[in-house]
Amino acid sequence: MPSLVIAEHDNQSIRTSTLNTVTAAIQCDPDVHVLVAGQGAADAGAAAARIAGVKKVLLADSEAFAHGLAENLAAQVLALASGYSHILFPATAGGKNVAPRVAAKLDVGQISDITKVDSADTFERPIYAGNAIATVQSIDPVKVITVRTTGFDAAAAEGGSAAVETVSAVGDSGLSSFVGSEIAKNDRPELTSAKIIVSGGRALGSSDKFNEVLTPLADKLGAALGASRAAVDAGYAPNDWQVGQTGKIVAPQLYIAAGISGAIQHLAGMKDSKVIVAINKDAEAPIFSVADYGLEADLFTAVPELISKL
Repeated sequence: MPSLVIAEHDNQSIRTSTLNTVTAAIQCDPDVHVLVAGQGAADAGAAAARIAGVKKVLLADSEAFAHGLAENLAAQVLALASGYSHILFPATAGGKNVAPRVAAKLDVGQISDITKVDSADTFERPIYAGNAIATVQSIDPVKVITVRTTGFDAAAAEGGSAAVETVSAVGDSGLSSFVGSEIAKNDRPELTSAKIIVSGGRALGSSDKFNEVLTPLADKLGAALGASRAAVDAGYAPNDWQVGQTGKIVAPQLYIAAGISGAIQHLAGMKDSKVIVAINKDAEAPIFSVADYGLEADLFTAVPELISKL
């Protein structure tokens, strides 16, 4: 039976997290379908059809999906579930909101945050903040899976020619309603898809220092800005910059950690980065255990000097 990927999109384009999830789905079963549920989402459906490896796109267009309410999307997935052996979601805030509802209704165990597909029923996932890898085998008739996107390469966004099939949309469940949203505007790359990330920790001391010291470095590198949980909790950086086990999982080409000690929860969110540069005046800081390049120095001296060299 085919695999079904639940697409994340903005009704016009497909988010990168979906491309990583398609790669995981292909390893479960080469016959991959993608569900695009939205309002006025024909463009997103067409974009999904162009993803390499996708065999069919199911387009559910309804006002009930306008704001991505988890209850309504879960109902749509359940209406289609009987035709699939695997149902895969990106392990994002949205995917983690919908997948447990689907698994509970299907009375199966959810397989969370997979980083590798060993076979159609066996998967690997990190546990203990990434310090161990569990191999999980499922005998459930339907596997409901969330995919850690940093564990899989993104499928090519172009090159596919899947058919787009319109499916009947379920009605509004009435279990929740959309009240409003506050959209954070940012000219920088999105954190989870950025190739370069500059992150700061509590050692920066204030939000003003955070912006004064790290923003020029990020500007020079065309990087996204990130932060440790300690920096976010202290109010130095917004919540959506948080990198770590309880924040965003990232794996950029280059990760620069300035003034971050390297708590286990933070390391779990960034240690798969290709190159890690750590700047910290504490020689015993755990961040140095995962760093490719470590600079034992005061960040307030080292970062401006690095900027001048760049």
